[in-house]
Amino acid sequence: INLFFPSLQGKPRPKIIWMKDGQTLESKDVGIRNSTSDTILFIRKAELHHSGAYEVTLQIENMTDKVAITMQIIDKPGPPQNIKLVDVWGFNAALEWTPPQDDGNAQILGYTVQKADKKTMEWYTVFDHYRRTNCVVSDLIMGNEYFFRIFSENLCGLSETAATTKNPAYIQKTGTTYKPPSYKEHDFSEPPKFTHPLVNRSVIAGYNATLSCAVRGIPKPKIFWYKNNMDLSGDAKYRMFSKQGVLTLEIRKPTPFDGGCYTCKAVNECGEAEIECRLDVRGNH
Repeated sequence: INLFFPSLQGKPRPKIIWMKDGQTLESKDVGIRNSTSDTILFIRKAELHHSGAYEVTLQIENMTDKVAITMQIIDKPGPPQNIKLVDVWGFNAALEWTPPQDDGNAQILGYTVQKADKKTMEWYTVFDHYRRTNCVVSDLIMGNEYFFRIFSENLCGLSETAATTKNPAYIQKTGTTYKPPSYKEHDFSEPPKFTHPLVNRSVIAGYNATLSCAVRGIPKPKIFWYKNNMDLSGDAKYRMFSKQGVLTLEIRKPTPFDGGCYTCKAVNECGEAEIECRLDVRGNH
């Protein structure tokens, strides 16, 4: 990972100080390379503990300027925990589990549930991108035995390993009818909540700039962007993206006029949330 800040200006040559979470950077696995026109922070093998708030300060005598960036390193999650075969009736099997102990430093987006006949042990996907931590697998074949396994999923993908049931579920051949217990339908709806904030930025005029944050909410929130409380919808200067909860506003070739307070607002039927940051646009001379 390289964090690159070009066009350092100032005479005499500025003193450059890198900080992480308010502390001077002294880690052996983080390198810093400075030249007359730029400064580069490079991490050869990024790990989760490298996540945090980084800040570079330029100092000339008693004058300073700062740039801050928040970096989140993510990895694949661990497998779900405590998988249980809760019940078997008719052609159905009920499963329960709990979220993984290690989420890979990113929100768990769902689970992949698979089944395998004990005779062949070939795995077939029953559910993918499944949001709950319990399910009923149906359409099983009478007289067969089944194992089940579950993978966790985040932005990096599926967990390397799965949680697997210890004992198989036997689908009895008897014709007796079984009435499964009634499960109260759980309300999974939740109001919007920003899980990653907008960060104040200082950019150079003429170069495309982006502002990013992350939000979650069920049902999926509608997103609105504002600059100084003015709605940016329909303005060709701005492009708005939303992918798996990560929201991005792209500002095409900003000028100093585009500086100001930017707000992202998320709304669903359960409520709303908003977050803001400040964008400063410097001249390129």
